[in-house]
This record gives sequence, structure tokens and C-alpha cells, in this order.
Amino acid sequence: MEDGFSSYSSLYDTSSLLQFCNDDSASAASSMEVTDRVASLEQRVQLQEDEIQLLKSALADVVRRLNVSEEQQAMGSRRGPTKARPMIATLPLRPTVNNGTILPKKGSGTLPSPSGPGSRKDTSTAASKSTVRRANSNEHMGTLTRKDSGDSKGNRTRAGSTGSNSSGKRSDSKQRDPVFNAGMKRVTHCKEEGYVKMYLKGRPVTMHMPKEQVDSYCLEARADLPGNKLKLDWVYGYRGRDCRSNLYLLPTGETVYFIASVVVLFNVDEQLQRHYTGHTDDIKCLAVHPDKITIATGQVAGTSSDGKQLAPHVRVWDSVSLNTLHVLGAGFFDRALVCLAFSKSNGGNTLCVVDDSNDHVLSVWEWQREDRLAEVKCSNESVFAADFHPTDSNIVVTCGKSHLYFWHLEKGMLVKKQGLFEKQEKPKFVLCVTFAENGDAITGDSSGNILVWGKGTNRISHVIQAAHEGSIFALCMLRNGTLVSGGKDRRLISWDGSYRQIQTVEVPELFGPIRTIAEGRGETVLIGTTKHFVLQGSLDGDFMPITQGHTDELWGLAVHPWKPQFVTCGYDRQVCLWDSSSHQLIWTKSMEDAAQSAGFHPSGAVVAIGTQNGRWLVLDSESKDLVTVHTDGNEQLSAMHYGPDGNFLGIGSHDNYIYIYAVAENGRKYSRVGKCSGHSSFITHLDWSVDSQYLVSNSGDYEILYWIPSVCKQVVSVESTRDIEWATHTCTLGFQVFGLWPDGSDGTDVNAACRSGDKSLLVTGDDFGKVHLFSYPCSQFRAPSHVYGGHSSHVTNVTFLHGDGCLVSTGGKDMSVMQWRIV
Repeated sequence: MEDGFSSYSSLYDTSSLLQFCNDDSASAASSMEVTDRVASLEQRVQLQEDEIQLLKSALADVVRRLNVSEEQQAMGSRRGPTKARPMIATLPLRPTVNNGTILPKKGSGTLPSPSGPGSRKDTSTAASKSTVRRANSNEHMGTLTRKDSGDSKGNRTRAGSTGSNSSGKRSDSKQRDPVFNAGMKRVTHCKEEGYVKMYLKGRPVTMHMPKEQVDSYCLEARADLPGNKLKLDWVYGYRGRDCRSNLYLLPTGETVYFIASVVVLFNVDEQLQRHYTGHTDDIKCLAVHPDKITIATGQVAGTSSDGKQLAPHVRVWDSVSLNTLHVLGAGFFDRALVCLAFSKSNGGNTLCVVDDSNDHVLSVWEWQREDRLAEVKCSNESVFAADFHPTDSNIVVTCGKSHLYFWHLEKGMLVKKQGLFEKQEKPKFVLCVTFAENGDAITGDSSGNILVWGKGTNRISHVIQAAHEGSIFALCMLRNGTLVSGGKDRRLISWDGSYRQIQTVEVPELFGPIRTIAEGRGETVLIGTTKHFVLQGSLDGDFMPITQGHTDELWGLAVHPWKPQFVTCGYDRQVCLWDSSSHQLIWTKSMEDAAQSAGFHPSGAVVAIGTQNGRWLVLDSESKDLVTVHTDGNEQLSAMHYGPDGNFLGIGSHDNYIYIYAVAENGRKYSRVGKCSGHSSFITHLDWSVDSQYLVSNSGDYEILYWIPSVCKQVVSVESTRDIEWATHTCTLGFQVFGLWPDGSDGTDVNAACRSGDKSLLVTGDDFGKVHLFSYPCSQFRAPSHVYGGHSSHVTNVTFLHGDGCLVSTGGKDMSVMQWRIV
């Protein structure tokens, strides 16, 4: 670091600035009050603006040549005790202390790395706060000095092959001429050359505008919100792998369940869905009130896009109006909610809740008054179920790993009685509990046994030994007194009032083990499985899936060029073709490898699937038969795009290459043309020109490169590329879309983008579970957007369906597919 810095001392006169840096009166170690230090720093920075810019330019180049550990050591030792913090923000270990201080250089090479979402979000909060304060202090700054120093920095840093590992966020507000600074992003406009330059994580990204806009473009012009909005139309999927008791039938005929942060109310007969979207993160539990109208759902803790912590809480809401009635426990619960149940005998006035803290605290609430009646540490081990006794609202039963507890609510306290297994071998897990008509408690455990516990006692009164092979995940007492059990062995067994077996049905292996059972209409039952199916059928068998989804992280998404169909694929090694009109699964295909990307041939006859290990395959879109298999490299293939004329396929790989194949016979014959070499990081996005003659690509270090794919040659002439008309716009970097990047972004927050077919809208998916709808072109800094929640994980992909009437988004770890109607 010493050598790197000294090499720039000959280029810049930094003597006055170094004198300023050696003044410790406003250092990080100073005892001055924060507000006093802020005022002092602002005055000093006004006098030293030129030097600040020069030092930033020099340091940016030096820092880019260091790895993260070197940054931490060198930056900490060299500038930790100096007052250079307002200029280069060395040591942003507590980003929230920035409030109102000027941190114009925080993004130019500071630590730590933004690998985790926490650092990214915390610093963006500080940046947004300081933006307001910077407007006055910087307005007089010389335009030429700012622009020239920014451009000189850009010229030097373009040679670097990787981006800076800084995590800081710049907080400059709008300058008087063509410069914007905000968060980690700084945008400059060079009218003479006709380009806009944006800085992401310290790297300049130069984006040339079409010739017709060179004279008229104004960086400071305000972009408009799109005239259209989105409405959640359909949610594909169900969370069954790690949640229990989350499936019920309402008197309205709607089946209620959840996935991601959306509760789905699905009327199977009418094929209509309604959605409760009051939650902000993953929903983990659900309970239906005895009135069959009021519903309670509990969510996990989360973090918003501006860095604020979102507390786990319970929402009580009306299933008819979808209005939220009460919010319980914000600030009381820890981590997540795992169990919920309404009381039965007192009109459902109380609600029991178990959170996911180390002590798995059990609490009882008078939910209409939002009043907590009692709380107690339930268990240090996992808790799987909690329920009120059907005839005594002062008794709660909980079960989980190595325990079954009977709790009595007495004078504001919960008193525990442990279930005594006595001669019965104690199971490792007690997994579910329900109640008989006479008040007996019935449990299912990991040993496959069903145990009956006498009413009012903590002792076993009856045992059904080895009722199932393996764990019993679900018990359901039907209205007619029949007990239904289901478990890991995929068997659905019914038992009479004397616990004699009536009949057994086995659920097909395709659907997976039974996770939860609910009573349906008449003789029907509803079953949720660990493979994310919701099945409807009878105790005689003949189960039909009414909802299904993926079981692992989703990334691949492609839309049929002329039908209302789309393909999804992901790490569960399943490729699914969906009909967006009927909301039905057309077919699914199992693969050997985890899938990463997908793309339809323009004819719609075939679809190409890219995997995580360099293999890619082509499937017939009608029969799902395998057409061909190829391998290019051994890393994940992030982009699969056919040219508009169907004669070429471009494949973007994490090995930094774009592989080009010539395509014949309507997508059934492939011959490799070559590979485009020039990127210094992995390929993230590809787009073809309308005439299929050019290709544009983005990479992980924010490069935008242009290619002639037929000969695999890079095009470096700006005049040759600036007016190219692109058939699609999935690249997240480019003049027509740079406004999509939010303040404080580190360049990885936006995962996907897609332009509508009529070129009026742009949709994006980000790391904070949000879908954004922009006007297109989106070429103004800080472009406004309509923002939509529903996903509880990073949104991995978005695309408009054929005809632009709908769009589809895919969630990463929430494994959901959401279809939005454009209104």
C-alpha cells in the first residue's frame, strides 16, 4: 500500500491534503461530539475539495490492486487515526454513525467486502441520510474539476480486470452540472462524447447513448413513473418441506396455504386465487380461528432494503376482506414463529404462539386486545406443534424433540406437566398432536407410533405400535370421528374410534412424504407433501395435485415466443413447463444436474437448459424429449439466448466465455462456431440485436462488451454499437437501463431485468425480494418505480410473457413462481 500510494505522489500535489490529514483534531479517535465533528468536517472539506478528488482518484487505483485482506490491514493502519475519514471513509465499521456527515469517498476502495447483505444494507442507510446534508456543502463545487477528475479516474481504472471490493456507499447529492453522487454509485455525463459514466463499487461503467439523443439528453431530467401497475395474479408453489399444519379448507371453498411471504386462498372449483400480502418475509406457520374466517400467520425476522430490521410477528387478518386486524409480538418474538393455534372452547379468544428462539418461548395472547397473558420457556430443543385442548382453553399441548408437555394457564403463569412415557420407549421426536372427541390427546412420533394420552392426564392410555414405517408427520381428526395419519412412508391410514385400522392408501412416490393433512369437503381430504404438492382426494386414494412447485432454489426462466407458456428450472433438477392461462403444469422433466438458465428457440419448438456444471441440453417443448446434449467448460451457464432469426445460440458461462453455436433444423441441430473471449469476469446477461448480427454482454465486474457472434470477435468501435437496436433487454447495464440501479447498490443487488415487447416497460428483480416496474427507456439517474413484495428471498429472474399482458418472477430460496397481471 505504501508503494502504491507513493507511486501516485508524483502525479498529484497532495502536500496540502496530507497536512490536512495529519491534523488529529477531527480524527475518528477524537472526543468531539458527533455533531460538532460533522460541522467541522464539512467546513474543512469545502476548503479542500480539489485535493479530495485527487486523493480519491489515486486511492481508487491503488485499492483496486489489493485484495480484501490487504485493504483491511493497509487502510486500517495508514488512515485509521487521521481525519481523512470524511473524504475516503476509511474504517466504515459502524456505518450508522455517518448520519449527516459527508462521506463522498466511501465507495472508492474501503472495507469490508459486501459479500453479505448486512454490510450492504447498513451502509446504504447511512448514505441516504447523508444525501440531504451534502446538497448545501457541495453545490459550489467546480463542475470542470469534478468532471475532469472523474474522467481521468475512469481512464485509468478501465484497465483493471476486477472491481473494487469496497462496501462503502458514496453519499454525494446532486451536483450543479452533469454529476450525480449517491450511495456507491456516481454518474457523470459527457455531452461531447455522448456517454454516461456510472460507478459501481469503484469501477466506472461507460454507457454510450444513441446519436439521436446526444444533443438532447439531460442527466438531471426527471423520469416518470410507468402508467401501468402490477397486480399479483397467481402464485405457483406451496411450502411443505419445512412447515407443518399449514393447509386448511375454508367454508368459502378456498384452500388456504402459504409460500414465500404470501398466503394463498385458492378456490379449486372456480380456479381463482386471492392473496394476503401483509407479510414482509417468510411465513412459517398458520392457524384458522374456530369462526373459519379469521386467520393468524407468523413470519420470520428479516431485513429491509434500507437496512432496517424487520421483527418477527403474528398477523391476524380477515380472510373475506383480506384486511389486517391485529399485529402481535413485534419486538417480543425472536428469529421466527414456528407454531400457532387458536383456542376452541372460549370462542377462540386466545392464541398460543411458539417462537424460534433458543428457549422456544411459548406465549398465550388475548389477540383482540393484543395483550400477552403468559409466557414461558418451552424447550431448548425444536418445537414442532402446539395446540389448545378442545374443551379447556387453559390447557396447551406442545411437542417436539424429546418432549411432550401439557401446559396449564393459571393466574398468568403457564405450569408444565411432562408427558410420561413410562414403559413405552421414548421417541426421539414427537412430531404432531391432535385431539379425540372425548378430549384425549393423540400424538405421532418418529418411531412410527401413535400414542393416546388420557384427558386431563399426562399418561398414555392407548398405543398403536408401528402404525407407520418411520416418522408420522401429520394427524387429523375428521368430523365423523375418524383419525387419519400420514408420514414419511407416504401412507395415509384411517383409524376408527377404537383405533382400529380402517384402510391404508399409499401416495405415489412422485408426490413425496405426507407433511400435513386437512379435512376437505364431504369425504375428501387435502394433503400437503414435502415435495411441495397439495393433493386432493379421498381415503380410498386417487389423489390429484391442485398445487405444485419447485423444491429448491430457482434461477432459470424462459417465455414461449408465441404461446401463453413459460419454463422454470432450478437446483431441484426439475424443468417445468407452465400454462400461464390455465395456471396448470403442462409437463415436468427430471434432470441429472442442477439447472441455472433457460431459453426458447424463436420457433418455440425447443427450449435450451443450462446447468451448473457446463452441460446444456435441448428439450422438445411439446414432448419434453431430449434433442441434444453438449458441454462447454465446467462452470455454471448463466445465460442461454437464441438469436431472433434462430440461427445462433449464445451461452454465457461463469468461465468468462460466451460460447456460440450455429443452429439448424428449427433448433434440432447444433455446431459450435467458437467462443467469445474478452471478459475478465463471469458472464451475467446476454442480448441479441434485432438482425441477429450483434451480441451485447454484461459480466460480474460490470463490463459491457459487444460482439459479432458469427466470427466471435469483439466490437470496440463505439460508433458501430451505439445505435444498434436490441431484440431484448435483459442486460442490467446499459444506457437504456442504468436508471434501474438503486441508491447504495454495490452492483449485485439487481439480479434480472426484462423489457416489455412494446418497449414501454422495464421490470427488475432484486436481492430484497422486490419486483420493480419502471418506464422504458430507463436512462435517468434514480428512476422511480412501482415496487411489489411477495417474494421472501432474492428475486432471481423476471420476464414478460408473450403479449405483455403478464409477467413472471421467480424466487431464489423461497422457491416460488409468481405471475403478475399488468393493469
